[in-house]
Amino acid sequence: MVNAAPAVYRSGLTDSSRWQHFSLRPDDIVISAPSKCGTTWVQMICALLIFQSTDLPAPLTTVSPWLDMRLRPLADVTRALDAQQHRRFIKTHTPLDGLPQLPGVSYVVVGRDPRDVAVSMDHHRNNLDDQLLHRLLTSGEEAPIGPSAAPQRPASRRERVLQWIHDQRTATENLDSLRTVVHHLGQAWDRRNEPAVILMHHADLSQDLAGHMRRLADRLGIEVPPPRWPALIEAATFASMRSRAGQLVPDERLGLFTSEGAFFRSGQAGQWRDVLDDEDLAAYDTLIRSLAATDFVDWVENGTNVPRQVPACCGGDPADRACRQVLACAAAAASSTTSGQVTGQPCPPIRPTARGGHLGVAGQDVGDGA
Repeated sequence: MVNAAPAVYRSGLTDSSRWQHFSLRPDDIVISAPSKCGTTWVQMICALLIFQSTDLPAPLTTVSPWLDMRLRPLADVTRALDAQQHRRFIKTHTPLDGLPQLPGVSYVVVGRDPRDVAVSMDHHRNNLDDQLLHRLLTSGEEAPIGPSAAPQRPASRRERVLQWIHDQRTATENLDSLRTVVHHLGQAWDRRNEPAVILMHHADLSQDLAGHMRRLADRLGIEVPPPRWPALIEAATFASMRSRAGQLVPDERLGLFTSEGAFFRSGQAGQWRDVLDDEDLAAYDTLIRSLAATDFVDWVENGTNVPRQVPACCGGDPADRACRQVLACAAAAASSTTSGQVTGQPCPPIRPTARGGHLGVAGQDVGDGA
C-alpha cells in the first residue's frame, strides 16, 4: 500500500515528490541512505548479487538510478526503470517516511559514523563541478527550489565540518547535516525489526564484507552458487571499486565530478580524529545525545559487528565520552588495514570484559552477530 501522505523532502538536488509518479514492483529494492554513508557501495553489492557477475550490463548509475535527483527528467528515469527486466534496485537519499510503502519491496538503509560522514561530505563537495551543477539546475524542466538558507562555506575543513554538525535546518529543508542524518537513520533504526527494512552499516561492511554480503543476499532471497562468491566479494572491495571508478561513480552520466577517481577517495573510518579537537567532540557528543537514544548513538558511531570493548581509563562506562572515543577508535581500527591505529595515531588502551565477551551499551555482552 502506498503512503497516503508521505513526507516531502526538497533540498539541493533532491525532490522526494518524484516518487509519487513512479510505480514500484513488489520485488523492488530501494537503497535509502544519507549521502556519504555507503550508498554506492551497497548499490554495487546489490548489482553483484542480482547479476551474479562482476561485469555489469551498463554503468552502475544507469542500472540503479537516483530517482529523486532533480538533474535528470523524471520521465527519462521512470521510462528506463520500467524497461528493466531484472530485479530493480533504486537509489535514494530520502528517509523512509518520504517513500512509497509497498508489500514485498525491500528497503535497505545504510548508516555510518556521522563524524566520518561530515569529513567525507566535505571532500565530496570539493570534488563537485559547481558551475555545471548550477547550469543544470537552472536549465532543467522542474521549477527551481526556493532560495536556500544554507550559510556560506567556511574556509577551513574544521569549520566546515563543524558547520555540518551544528546545522539546525530541518530534514525537509536540508538532508546533509548531523541532525538530518540522525533523522534519516533513526527512522530505520526504529523499524529495524520489520522484515521489509534491512539495516546495514559502513563499519560492518568494512570489517566483514563477505559476511554482510551473504546476510544481505539471504534477506533479499537471492541464492548465489558457492563458486561465484569469491569473485563477487572481491569486486565489492574498495580497491576494486576504485579501479572501476569510471563505471561506478554516481554522476548520473552528467560529469558532475572534477575527478571520478577522487569520489573513491579513502573509505577509511576515523578521519574525523585529524579534524576535530576535544572541545569540538564534546559539543558533538552533547548534540547527538540530545537527538537520539544511547543505543542508536552506539550503533551509528560503531556499527553492529565492531567489538564494544571497555577502556581501562573510564571505569567501564560506555556512556562516558572518553570511553566512547576509544570505542570509535576501535571501530576505525577494525576497518583499517593497520590494526590498532587509525590515521597513524595509536588507539588508547582497551580491555575485554571479565567474562571473555565485550561490554556493550548497557553493560551487556554482545557478540559479533548482525
